[in-house]
Amino acid sequence: MAIDGSGGDSGTVAHMTHMHVAGEIHAEAASPAPVWLTRPEDVNALTMKLWSSTTRRGEDGAIEVGGVRLTELAAQVGTPVYVLDEDDFRARARAWKQAFEGWTVYYAGKAFLSGTIAKWVAEEGLYLDVASLGELTVALRAGFDPARIGHHGNNKSVEELRISLTRGVGRIIVDSSDEISRLEELCAELGVKAKVMVRVTTGVEAHTHEYIATAHEDQKFGFSIASGQALVGMFRCHHSPYLELMGIHSHIGSQIFDTHGFEVAARRTLKLFAQFKEATGQEMPQLDLGGGFGIAYTKEDDPSTPENLAAGLREIVAHECRAFGLTQPEISLEPGRAIVGTAGMAVYRVGTVKPVDIGGGLTRRYLSVDGGMSDNIRPALYAAEYSAALANRNSAADPVVSRVVGVHCEGGDILVRDEFLPADVGVGDLLAVPASGAYSRSMANNYNHTPRPPVVAVRDGLITTVLRRESLDDVLALDAGLENEA
Repeated sequence: MAIDGSGGDSGTVAHMTHMHVAGEIHAEAASPAPVWLTRPEDVNALTMKLWSSTTRRGEDGAIEVGGVRLTELAAQVGTPVYVLDEDDFRARARAWKQAFEGWTVYYAGKAFLSGTIAKWVAEEGLYLDVASLGELTVALRAGFDPARIGHHGNNKSVEELRISLTRGVGRIIVDSSDEISRLEELCAELGVKAKVMVRVTTGVEAHTHEYIATAHEDQKFGFSIASGQALVGMFRCHHSPYLELMGIHSHIGSQIFDTHGFEVAARRTLKLFAQFKEATGQEMPQLDLGGGFGIAYTKEDDPSTPENLAAGLREIVAHECRAFGLTQPEISLEPGRAIVGTAGMAVYRVGTVKPVDIGGGLTRRYLSVDGGMSDNIRPALYAAEYSAALANRNSAADPVVSRVVGVHCEGGDILVRDEFLPADVGVGDLLAVPASGAYSRSMANNYNHTPRPPVVAVRDGLITTVLRRESLDDVLALDAGLENEA
């Protein structure tokens, strides 16, 4: 029998599950649904915290965003496709800038970056953080002011450091002693001085998946505070004739919902400021608290607002500066997902529907769509949870627990592990996956020689191409063994 999988109260178990992105991968109860997934009263209703601000259902039940019906969009550009709500992106960028007035807000380009996005970021008055040669090149070719760019990366090449130095990038976040040496050699060669921040690991255990927690000691990023490496790196930059030490950079992880971890990180980084002042008689001018601010991927997720985060972080920084007798430095932070994540959705078309007996008289419905782990690897990489909705119509059918899976030759090719969808979802229907704007297209790949989907922006009923659809010829163009094949 097919099971509707009603879950009851989620309580503490659901809360703990969604503090950690990975969730409970293998837990199965007497229902195919996890305990946090509750049966909806109306399977057609949209939980708006998951969707961009202009998203709605039209009179016929088709989802609209930016004044564009997804049925019409799919007919014009095909599926799968990423859809960006331009008004929503811009509004979130402005909200972060306004909430943190007096601080510097960098958009974290690794979440998703293109020429169009770089221009939106510039137009909304934000700075831009890049973490690779490719991202740096996109920003520069889009005309982004280099002085408003921060350059990250734990193993920056000589080539990308040279570009940063010659183009006048505003700050370079150094991540190792080897990088400091590399940077000094380039500065000596070019006759320039680099503005740098030292990335430190604060030892904070962020409540998130291991792969996106970046401030604990046993990982690749930054100089350890606990071991003394951070102070050594700071003193080395301070005494270098080629470097201007601007301050400290800290990033504790991703998909974080509150300020508790930032409180510990601020205390430990500002203690470094005090130690540096005691040793040198000087105060460093800047502190970057990083990003990692979470969004809602499911109904159970409860992220904070920019306004609440700003109030909490301002209080934390002011308190710690008073405690250490410091003048408050210029503070910066780096939201990425929190701006672009909810502004984007992915749209797929259902190709097959397969009921699967999972034992105990239970059946799970597998809905195979025309995308998969090549366009959103997060569920396969660290079991990230997503939601989904029938996008092309309303349904009067009962909600049943379904699993949305992709086309790839992997058992872990899952896009939405558990969701209540109408029992009559069938071949040809459209499914929309909200909160797909961050770390979907930016982490997309060509597994199984699959072309990557396009990204389109919608606004006031118009569709604009952000990134065109990759063709099979694009994918095969690098294969030297096929050069003479038609």
